Amino acid sequence: MTGRADAARPAAVVVGGGLAGITAALRLAEADHRVTLVEGRPRLGGLAFSFQRGELTVDNGQHVYLRCCTAYRGLLDRLGASRLVHLQDRLDVPVLGVSGPEGAPERTLGRLRRAGLPVPLHLAGSLARYPHLGPADRARVVRGALALQGLDLADPALDAVSFGAWLRGNGQNDRTVAALWDLVGVATLNARADQVSLALAAMVFKTGLLSDPGASDIGMAAVPLGRIHHDRALAELERAGVTVLLRARAAELKPASPQHAVRLEGGELLAADTVVLAGAQDTAAALLPPDAVPGQDRLAGFGTAPILNVHVVYDRKVLRRPFFAALGSPVQWVFDRTEHSGLAGTALGREHPGAQYLALSQSAVQDEIDLPVAELRRRYLPELARLLPAAGGAEVLDFFVTRERTATFDPAPGTAAVRPSARTRVPGLLLAGAWTATGWPATMEGAVRSGHAAADAALAAAGTRLPVDRGDGRWPR
Repeated sequence: MTGRADAARPAAVVVGGGLAGITAALRLAEADHRVTLVEGRPRLGGLAFSFQRGELTVDNGQHVYLRCCTAYRGLLDRLGASRLVHLQDRLDVPVLGVSGPEGAPERTLGRLRRAGLPVPLHLAGSLARYPHLGPADRARVVRGALALQGLDLADPALDAVSFGAWLRGNGQNDRTVAALWDLVGVATLNARADQVSLALAAMVFKTGLLSDPGASDIGMAAVPLGRIHHDRALAELERAGVTVLLRARAAELKPASPQHAVRLEGGELLAADTVVLAGAQDTAAALLPPDAVPGQDRLAGFGTAPILNVHVVYDRKVLRRPFFAALGSPVQWVFDRTEHSGLAGTALGREHPGAQYLALSQSAVQDEIDLPVAELRRRYLPELARLLPAAGGAEVLDFFVTRERTATFDPAPGTAAVRPSARTRVPGLLLAGAWTATGWPATMEGAVRSGHAAADAALAAAGTRLPVDRGDGRWPR
């Protein structure tokens, strides 16, 4: 990277190597700052990462995005990783309903998919054929969707109301909530309708389903997440001149003028004109000086929500589609991760050439997150057999779980008042992270947007010209 002599270039320290920190660090480096990124883990990517289980490459969770996630898609472009993901041409979600006992279940397959028509007609045909709701309940869903379209997302009163209460007040019942609203909402918000702020839920449904016909098309990584969020991100950070310190934990922030200091656990001090705290909410709260943000005392009570991932390797193929959502079962979403994980190239895959690796993504599971693996095995293997006939006669070659106990912030009513903006009361100190006031739930999109907000605030305070945001998701230039 070329620019002014180092002594004349402003120094920035970004604490946290998740998507928010990666975004902020790249943006500041592009604006000719001397940037150091500090990450306590041995890898970048935050809560969207990969690890090795023997020869198998495993993502910690099944992280997906939508076409409307323009900031995350812009980051993928910036990292040169757009060819490492797959984005549906058109939304198509298989929804498999199951009822009855394990030995003789009844299965019904429906689909939520869009047509090439304008909003809201793009989903009308799919809803008319959706077998998990009868005609009267489909009419209820239409009524609810029209009411959602009429909500003003800028209205602060929405945050005081639960999505569940609003749904019931607008004609919804237990069937429509289970078969549609929670089917989508639990996966995106990590909470059920009664526990979710209407402001956040309305944002998700209006933006994802009711803004543009293609907004809800689903994207996911075609390779392990670590190849994108660590390998590609590290290469681009270093190419931009960012100093990346892994296994380096920030222990203390010393705000001062003209420069702040970040002390690492090993004792090293990093001087900075700008500090971006881009870690988890508890990490940032521990480093913030007193009275740095309004209502700072409330950050300690800003709750979190867990996500559980159940991983099963069968000796044969039991699922013939990339993923599906389940109804009438504790199982929520099931993904085929066979190719993604490199199973065929492992000793296990060579011994069992037809083996298949499935991953279950289970959100809003406060009552299950700490259950022993043996109990989760007893709970989920029979459910997979109810959903997938071939699983009943297949041998389980491996079974394990990954747990993110603080995967997201708790999206309960009243959340908006607790989420701080990027700017703090301390000059040169910024916040980033999906938990900050992005208007989005705790998603990869929200994390990237927060990194942009922190970088914009830092550059504006330094009198640096902000690049033009064209509004199309491309990296600002």
